[in-house]
Amino acid sequence: MVLSLVLTASAGACGLTISEPQTWLTPAPAAPAYATALDARIQQIMKDMSVPGAVVMITSPDKGDWTRAFGTQAVGGGAPVTVGDHFRIGSNTKTMTGTVLLQLAQEGKIGLDDPVSKYQPEVPGGDQITITQLLDMRSGLYNYSEDEQFNAKLDSDPGYVWKPAELLAIAFAKPPYFPPGTAFHYSNTNLILAGLIIEQLTGGTLQQAYQQRIFGPLGLSQTQLPEAADAGIPAPHPQGYMFGTNVSTLANPALPPAEQAAAAKGELKPRDVTDSNPSWAWAAGGAISTAADLTRYVTALVGGGLLDPAMQKTRMDSIKQIPTPDNADVGYGLAIVKFGPLYGHDGQIPGFNSFMAHDPATKNSVIVLTSLFASPGGQQPANAIAMAIMQALYGESLVPSPSPSPTR
Repeated sequence: MVLSLVLTASAGACGLTISEPQTWLTPAPAAPAYATALDARIQQIMKDMSVPGAVVMITSPDKGDWTRAFGTQAVGGGAPVTVGDHFRIGSNTKTMTGTVLLQLAQEGKIGLDDPVSKYQPEVPGGDQITITQLLDMRSGLYNYSEDEQFNAKLDSDPGYVWKPAELLAIAFAKPPYFPPGTAFHYSNTNLILAGLIIEQLTGGTLQQAYQQRIFGPLGLSQTQLPEAADAGIPAPHPQGYMFGTNVSTLANPALPPAEQAAAAKGELKPRDVTDSNPSWAWAAGGAISTAADLTRYVTALVGGGLLDPAMQKTRMDSIKQIPTPDNADVGYGLAIVKFGPLYGHDGQIPGFNSFMAHDPATKNSVIVLTSLFASPGGQQPANAIAMAIMQALYGESLVPSPSPSPTR
């Protein structure tokens, strides 16, 4: 309710008269036609997947905008989640690292066809791996976050502060998946190398590069890449939860059937892993953001607001179809994912799962943030909600399967 004092000039007089106070209610914008059914569907997904909290932000010039927060900041109650809550965004961070490296390429400071060994000579076979192959997941380098001992360390010492050199040592101790450029395999190792190369070329930290080249220019005041020792999340934020352990979900993201049944009955609760240190994800998945900031960011990412036209075309043209169980329209390029008609990325890191995408044709944007790593059945809740949103906006025929791989 707004209280207004209106000052008007008196006819034939020099003074001012004060009218009677007026009050009125500013009407809330009408919800889009799709909102009621979608709201119910999202709540059902959250119930089925035991998701404590979520934020959804949809921007659609044709169908209408809709923003909604669901659930509570903690399992079993507490304050409600708000649309301004901060979440860890996992592998959405990869698009930021990729963007900075592409900016450096358009500035002539690095070539996309340069061998990685030119900048990081310790990489095994690095003379045969290009910068492009780091960003499009075709380097063949082993993904350190698939290593069982690494995951055991995440479980036994969640506060451990990882150094990039330690992560690379794990990766380089294992044979590559395939010769460079011959196949696709999602690997966080690629983005750790990209982050180190950025620091080498800029002479500053990756955090500084993000701030100077992305966060500052776009006004992303609620987005950050924390320092390695900082495991905190800015307030307000939900607690982040996880069923199972890092080791158990590496072997099988789904809980055993008996535990799934217990979770469905509410007898098995997820673990609070909010304070787990995300330094192991760094350039591959360490950032924090909000729905509003990600909407602004993904619109610029896909719409060309961060690269010059030639480099943006190079990025979008780089996307190639990747194998999915149902041959869905999903592709991966230079640190960017194609989800049917939308482009962006998703992210999964202990405690959180997220999805961001923008359609350059319709200008639709979809952001989903959840406070659960994976459902008891192993599904990614943000992706499941995003699929429901895409069905509401586009219809069944254009809906892809969940994205290629989680942050880990």
